[in-house]
Amino acid sequence: MSNAYPENHPKATTIMVLGILGLVLCQLLGPVAWIMGRGALREIDASGGRLGGRSNVKVGYICGIIGTVALVLAVVAGVVAAVSGGGGDTAEAFGLGAAVFSL
Repeated sequence: MSNAYPENHPKATTIMVLGILGLVLCQLLGPVAWIMGRGALREIDASGGRLGGRSNVKVGYICGIIGTVALVLAVVAGVVAAVSGGGGDTAEAFGLGAAVFSL
């Protein structure tokens, strides 16, 4: 009797783990999961049903996209902070003035 389910893509679990780690711990892994996930999804689609694990790959792929967006936003925020003088008073950065906070 043959197995009713196709064999998972060999990188399905790896992509899922990279995507989750890229979302939660280290956003540098996000682009890796995104790129690997895109390739694995293409391979799964081209396999004609011989490869499974699409849901695991999709989870890693989507988490990789979100992690990449978080990475880009963090880099942009860092650049903005560096250009605006970085480490200045928060009230001044938002234009609230020191008088608001002096009691």
